[in-house]
Amino acid sequence: MRIISTTHFPVMRMARFLAFVCLILSLSTVKAQENRNIRTSVDTTYIKIGEQVQWKVSVEVDSTDQVIFPEGQTFSPLETVEAFATDTTRKNDRLTLQKIYALTQFDSGSYKLPTQRIEINGIGYFTDSTMIHVETVPVDTIAQKMYDIKPLINVEKSYMGWWKYVVIGLLVLLVLGGLFYWFVLRKKPLTQEEKEALLPPYDRALLELKRLENSKYLIQDEFKEYYSELTTIVRAYLEEEAHVAALESTTGQLIERLELLSDSGELQLDKDTIQQFRNILQTADLVKFARTKPSTSVAEQDRKLVEQIVVKTHEALPEPTEEELMQQAEYLEELGRRKQKRKLIIGLSTLAGVIVLGVLIAGFKFGFTYLKDTVLGHPTKELLEGEWISSSYGFPPIILETPKVLVRQEVKLPPEAKANIQDIQAFSYHSPIGLFTVGTTSVTMNPEMEAPFEQTIEQIIQGFESQGTKNIITKQEEFTTISGVKGIKVFGSGDFPVPNSKELVKGEYTVLLFGGKGFQQNVILTWLEDDTYAQDIVDRILSTVEVKTDV
Repeated sequence: MRIISTTHFPVMRMARFLAFVCLILSLSTVKAQENRNIRTSVDTTYIKIGEQVQWKVSVEVDSTDQVIFPEGQTFSPLETVEAFATDTTRKNDRLTLQKIYALTQFDSGSYKLPTQRIEINGIGYFTDSTMIHVETVPVDTIAQKMYDIKPLINVEKSYMGWWKYVVIGLLVLLVLGGLFYWFVLRKKPLTQEEKEALLPPYDRALLELKRLENSKYLIQDEFKEYYSELTTIVRAYLEEEAHVAALESTTGQLIERLELLSDSGELQLDKDTIQQFRNILQTADLVKFARTKPSTSVAEQDRKLVEQIVVKTHEALPEPTEEELMQQAEYLEELGRRKQKRKLIIGLSTLAGVIVLGVLIAGFKFGFTYLKDTVLGHPTKELLEGEWISSSYGFPPIILETPKVLVRQEVKLPPEAKANIQDIQAFSYHSPIGLFTVGTTSVTMNPEMEAPFEQTIEQIIQGFESQGTKNIITKQEEFTTISGVKGIKVFGSGDFPVPNSKELVKGEYTVLLFGGKGFQQNVILTWLEDDTYAQDIVDRILSTVEVKTDV
């Protein structure tokens, strides 16, 4: 007898409960699906090339339900021409939603209209699939003569829109030039401080003394600030106008220097004026360091005396010679040139900084290699980002998208090949810079002859070797087009020769082979190994390859 612990029962009950819940949910889901009345229909299952099939879907739901119908090209291999607006019919609390899609196909054959997903309240429901048969349009070759396909004509690239780029470039240059002039070259209006700084020392000192007279220092009993500014004005004037080291000198040192200049005749100041100046400086020292407070009248009188000292000093100074005036003018011009040069350097440095910052931001966002290739140009990048062309080449036709039109190549059949091969049609494009090439070949053979894939692969590899390619690596796998046609993909790498040079470069290649009885179709691509743009081109071309097997 097996003994089961009682602690297992809660677990077993939980498991049974979960199983019961899952069963209920599954039953409710089935019921919900049954309650969703989804009907589909087509107006016909047989059309001619280019005609349209109307696929109709109707859904009966509650008025509160949310329904999402298919959008976009979900009917491939059929193409959606138009999705008509949803038609809504209400009956009590039920809604009937009806939507019609116009579909078509431009190639003959039988195509499966795939199941479509109808989403109701977040739950997907799938419709049934339907076979659509597309028939060719019969051509009366007796009444209408048949002509061979005209050869491709090279058309010069149009430069009609070049003026747009010129206008944009000029506008950008104009904006940058305007900004540079406004912030660097333009003579900005001088501020009041700058205007006062350009005044002669004498006029500036009198202006500052006048401003001190109208200040509120004395009203607010700020004698220390008053005398500090008063002595600074007169000291700065003496240092700049009389060339006396006044700002860094003590009162005794400054008076001593003035007396020496007066005794030597260089500064014609009388002793009374120097004594008055000494008294003012001593009063200022007492106010600043001993915190004494003279009367307001004394302070105002001291300012007037300083103004007289400035006037007498100015009158005592000898008139500047013509040479001194010239030196002063040259000095001012030099200052202007230095200022302009400094502004120019700042402007150019700012512009360079903005450019470097922009390059760094763009480099980190898009990659420096991509940025370099965008600015300096890159042949395969221009091909990748240019206008692509979708076309059909040869017979049986090979349909693919390429960045450039493939040009027909003249192929001469050797006499020994004419017994089995009826016709060869080849088209190719070769980039003038780099290794990138793309080519197609359509071969029509005797009706009972199978496509010689293995022999073709060997001939292509031998062709690479005969052109000087070394170290060829070959791989092989199955390839399927977007319409389901199966073929062979041969790919690999090697050291390819550079035209007109003995140099070898690392390259890659891909060969697609399709065919059957009486025909064979080939697509060949080569490109540089490290060329990411070329790899993107190849991937895009391979995703668009389509072949027709009618011969």
